[in-house]
Amino acid sequence: MADLKQNILQNIRALLDFLASELIALVNNFLLPMAGFCWHSLADLFELLNTDDNRARIQRLIVAPLMRLEQGLESLLPDRFTHRRPVKSVTLLILVLSFFMLSGDTSVDALKQSGELVVIARESPTTLYQGNEGPAGPEYDYLESFASYLGVDLRFDIRDSNREVLDAISRDEGHIATAGMTFYPPLEDQGYVFGPGYQEVDIQVVCRRNRGKLPSTTGELADVELVVVADSHYESRLFELQQEFPDLTWESEEDASVDDLLQLVWRKEIDCTIANSSEVNIKRRFYPELKVAFTIEEQQALAWNLSPEWEALSDSIEQWLNAIENDGTLLVLQDRHYKIEAFDYVDMRSFIRRMKSRLPRLEALFKKYAAKHDIPWTLLAAQSYQESHWNRRAKSPTGVRGIMMLTLTTAKEMGVESRLDVEQSIMGGAKYLSRLEKRIPDSVKGEDRWWYALAAYNVGMGHLHDARTLARDLDLDPDSWLELKGVLPLLSQKKYYKNLKYGYARGAEPVTYVRQIRNYQNIMRAQIARKRGVHAG
Repeated sequence: MADLKQNILQNIRALLDFLASELIALVNNFLLPMAGFCWHSLADLFELLNTDDNRARIQRLIVAPLMRLEQGLESLLPDRFTHRRPVKSVTLLILVLSFFMLSGDTSVDALKQSGELVVIARESPTTLYQGNEGPAGPEYDYLESFASYLGVDLRFDIRDSNREVLDAISRDEGHIATAGMTFYPPLEDQGYVFGPGYQEVDIQVVCRRNRGKLPSTTGELADVELVVVADSHYESRLFELQQEFPDLTWESEEDASVDDLLQLVWRKEIDCTIANSSEVNIKRRFYPELKVAFTIEEQQALAWNLSPEWEALSDSIEQWLNAIENDGTLLVLQDRHYKIEAFDYVDMRSFIRRMKSRLPRLEALFKKYAAKHDIPWTLLAAQSYQESHWNRRAKSPTGVRGIMMLTLTTAKEMGVESRLDVEQSIMGGAKYLSRLEKRIPDSVKGEDRWWYALAAYNVGMGHLHDARTLARDLDLDPDSWLELKGVLPLLSQKKYYKNLKYGYARGAEPVTYVRQIRNYQNIMRAQIARKRGVHAG
């Protein structure tokens, strides 16, 4: 057996020697002279390509890979052939021919034929996240519209930091990258490719109300604890400002998002951060104490980063933007996500006034459908107030409507034909809340079952399950609302959500949602009991 193995190895070596000899002859006698001829004929082409941008592109796409190929071939060929430099000849030949076949087809038509637009992103409220009924978020809606315009499917490749997003797109691992970035010339100078701007924002310093004197100029930032996202436009701008203000210092967080840092400001754990006006507007819905101290830059363009291999997409993005501007889609998207009304604090006087003016016309319906589904009627009424302020015509920019603010999908599932019909809306809301409550594990007891159901109504049952899983990992009781409400906000922090099934969620919102409803219910119970002298449900 050993002799047979040795014989096979000798034959393989002989075959390799023969193939190597033939390759050398082919290169030296035919291909190399042809390559030399082509080299001279391509002199003008080299001169044309000899610009800073193209040199970098050639180095990355052709020279570096060919050097690795050359090293690999030299290691494979028998030693006695390497001194004749056949590999150098092969490399020269391939280099010349590569100018005729630089890469695959990277036209928009080729992307359409592939049927898929790959987007590298990081999860956040201003990009995308897992909502109640699937992927959601401003960037998701924009990109879904663009993918539909191209006639292709949309696939996201989620990364954990801005640096990972930028590195991935520079390596052509996707077509587009989005992380809430604004067009920034220094990044473009580094070789990053930006598409057309699709929205203008201001770059703002954000602090918290009632924390002493807020900075009003760049010079005053030296007096506060400023924390920003690492490798962001914001940090790059700070480096520029530091040339003018040497005392300016800050901390940068690679693993944090703007959303994380705005929460830390709200919690009084840091003094200030930097965000764009869209990010600030979205977060102030839920953290009204956030306050813009001053604006660093005005009218900066939000833009996607493009793969260097897919710069042709820039024209398509421009055409898509023109199309959705002309047909009104752009205005709808901006209104849905960025038109922010003043935050509505719990106004006790307003709530009591509406109890007198609006509740009497609705009370019988709340009681009817609450009883049908074994829900305390004051809880159902309080939830309705939180959703719509008992306004049957209420409508949100995201498309939910009616006195219970049902989505179109939920309404259909609950058998609601018209969300603006008060009775149908209350029936659908009660049925949906009851269905969620029945899905809560039996280990959750008492009123906590309703708080869990309300949280799921707001953030989705999947994220509620994630919070329970995380509570167990943290040695907390997953069946106690008192403990779970401390866990839910962690779903927006990468170090926690990255290992959970449903990923990122705006976990602080269901906590606020439940707290507001409980407050309304308690006030309602007290007012009704005082007025009627009986127990209120």
